[in-house]
Amino acid sequence: MCFLCQEAAGAAQGKGRVNFPFPYTPYSIQEDFMAKLYDVLEAGKVGIFESPTGTGKSLSLICGALSWLRDFEEKKKQEEARLLPTSCREEQIRRKKREDRLEKIRHNVQLKYASKRKRLDDDETQRLLQLSAEILSTELGSDVLEQLDHEEEELILAEYESDEEKKVGLLDEDDDDDDLEEEHVTKIYYCSRTHSQLAQFVHEVQKSPFGEEIRLVSLGSRQNLCVNEEVRHLGVVQLINDRCMEMQKNKHEESEGKKRRVSRAVCPFYSYEQMQFLRDEVLVKVKDIEQLVALGKETKACPYYGSRYAIPAAQLVVLPYQMLLHESTRCASGIKLKDQVVIIDEAHNLIDTITCIYSAEVRGSQLCCAHSQLLQYMERYRKRLKAKNLMYIKQILYLLERFVSILGGNVNRNPNVQSISQAGTELKSINDFLFQSQIDNINLFKVVWGLSSLFGFVERDGATSVVKTNKEKQKMAGLQNFLLTLHQGSDKEGEFRYRAEDGQPKMASPLMQIEGFLSALTNANQDGRVILNRQGTVAQSSLKFLLLNPAVHFAKVLKECRAAIIAGGTMQPVSDFREQLLSCAIGADRVVEFSCGHVIPPDNILPIILCSGPSNQQLEFTYQKRDLPQMMDEMGRILGNLCNVVPGGVVCFFPSYEYEKQVYTHWERTGLLTRLATKKKIFQEPKRANQVEQVLAEYAKCIKRCSQVGGQVTGALLFSVVGGKMSEGINFSDDLGRCVVLVGMPYPNIKSPELQEKMAYLDKTMPRTAGPPPSKMLIENLCMKAVNQSIGRAIRHQKDFASILLVDHRYARPSVFNKLPQWIKERTEIKPAFGLAFAALRKFHQEKKSCYGSEAS
Repeated sequence: MCFLCQEAAGAAQGKGRVNFPFPYTPYSIQEDFMAKLYDVLEAGKVGIFESPTGTGKSLSLICGALSWLRDFEEKKKQEEARLLPTSCREEQIRRKKREDRLEKIRHNVQLKYASKRKRLDDDETQRLLQLSAEILSTELGSDVLEQLDHEEEELILAEYESDEEKKVGLLDEDDDDDDLEEEHVTKIYYCSRTHSQLAQFVHEVQKSPFGEEIRLVSLGSRQNLCVNEEVRHLGVVQLINDRCMEMQKNKHEESEGKKRRVSRAVCPFYSYEQMQFLRDEVLVKVKDIEQLVALGKETKACPYYGSRYAIPAAQLVVLPYQMLLHESTRCASGIKLKDQVVIIDEAHNLIDTITCIYSAEVRGSQLCCAHSQLLQYMERYRKRLKAKNLMYIKQILYLLERFVSILGGNVNRNPNVQSISQAGTELKSINDFLFQSQIDNINLFKVVWGLSSLFGFVERDGATSVVKTNKEKQKMAGLQNFLLTLHQGSDKEGEFRYRAEDGQPKMASPLMQIEGFLSALTNANQDGRVILNRQGTVAQSSLKFLLLNPAVHFAKVLKECRAAIIAGGTMQPVSDFREQLLSCAIGADRVVEFSCGHVIPPDNILPIILCSGPSNQQLEFTYQKRDLPQMMDEMGRILGNLCNVVPGGVVCFFPSYEYEKQVYTHWERTGLLTRLATKKKIFQEPKRANQVEQVLAEYAKCIKRCSQVGGQVTGALLFSVVGGKMSEGINFSDDLGRCVVLVGMPYPNIKSPELQEKMAYLDKTMPRTAGPPPSKMLIENLCMKAVNQSIGRAIRHQKDFASILLVDHRYARPSVFNKLPQWIKERTEIKPAFGLAFAALRKFHQEKKSCYGSEAS
């Protein structure tokens, strides 16, 4: 047991253990994990928890956290009972009034909404009449406005109002809206990377002692939860969202009794009463996403909105990373973190996830396309647009024009044929980029708000709008398709007009990407950089915002919640989390680290650092040496010897796809590949994600067949890539991974402009210590995080066994060695010569074969 585990166990025993209900007798490391987790939640701290895959981490999280929640609620009841003689009567009266009011609000929410909309529409009508009169008297001396049919009228934007204007006009209504807020009980927000991981977690909850009593709700995207086939078939998330919002708007207008000249599609599943029923059903019994969708179909209720109604009363909310980490998504989903508990699982890539969520990129082709679309929209509806909207559209057009110009192009010419005279990459601070683009005097916050209001029109694919073009009515899908039809007209010579290629699917408007880029530019100057990537043509060039300080966004989560747990199977090196995520938000005394060992016996794993090959060639796969033929030959000889003694499957990780291809080609040419194939059938990790499952299935099938029939071929050899599709989340348990080999050290490309800027940022902002500079630590940590994820693929349960071969003498350096997971590091052997390593590997696998019999063959 590692030191941290022993320390936690001693502390727990010193003050008496909490009773943790568990579906079976827990391992000692699970008891230590739960005790430490309980302490962190009770003290309101931030915990970094590491528990290797196969040690029952999910169950430990469930039983530890829900035990704390159980005790917390019990203490709350006891406190209320203690105060009973003096304040019970008043509190009961207040609670009864609150419940009655809430019930009344629930049943009258649509009526309230309708009343509010009517008032706003009346005001809107007055403004429309006034502005129309102004336009008639001033615009081009026109006598009359062009008549638009009813559906085309829907494309006209409502007047933009700033936040200040809204506050002035709606102060009294804001007070009413407070009544709509349902009280949130104390709860735990659990998030992970993928829907499959969330579903697995929910199944663990169902099997746990808390499965019958906990109120759990699973949240997801419309793409995962929508039960309206008309919307689901759109496939693309953005289009599904737009269509859903449009149908919801139609539903509200229908409920208000608005007269329509044509029937507008509404969602039959968007029923308030049915969604309330679904909410109650969700809270009664734990359901995963699939069960939630099935319930929605059965009850004719929308699971997407119905699940959100369940958030206030839920005790455990299960949701994807992005929904919790992205602030605007969090707010839109009704997630309130104030005084709640947050658990982020599979958090080894948390820094990269936050960086990715808040970074943004737009291509030159998207900028030109958006400019063309908006310009034509403005030209067609200039007389109908309200003054403020016209102003903001002109500002957006100006921004797009300046962005294309700074890339070296002209927004009115075809970006596909505009050559860039000076190709290359340039990095700028946010302020420098704004100054050089000549847009530093524009309020980007207001422009972003105005642009986001266009999405309901520009990207409303699947809508039932009808537009007249060339005296014919054609069914179109929102403003985007409308704009595409305008492009069929004659173009001015040399002028760019965006067209969808014949036979190509019409994609959603690029305005969402542009809105994301503009939003990113509102970050503080020191927290990000703008990368100008000029390549070949304007269409191929791009503008990218790179977030350098993810802590500024994560701090908002930490400052709101009561306690946070950052957990994963492999969290080393932990220093990244402390320095890049936590240091600016909370004090070091509020951060607690916990790392536990594995449940497997110590002799079920054999990690070896191999310093030299069979011909005594020192193994150093640096960029300068790894391409040498003698280095690739030496690696081939190592694998050839391994395949002679290792049963079942061998997984060999290379530092990149390019190097894996280079080595494979070299071995093919020298005949080594043929010799390897006499012992193991060879598989390669595909680059395309949709082929991974097929390759894995064939790999597993081959190993199973070889173990059953015997023969010269004893299994399979899989060539994979560190950081690729098989280095995370793939289960190489038992015979699928009896040996994991890492070729060299997968350092990131330090020539990358993004990485160079990140390194410079850390050197400038991080406190200097006696050790290496922060930039060097970053490079080493990125490398070892990738290594630790890859070598964790093999051991997946208590009776599993495997050998791990780290093929590079640099792994023996103390700074690198100490970044291995504790449970692997304490069992690792450093072998200076191949003979010693080979003898240890042969002995290990022979012993396992005698212990486990056919399981090890």
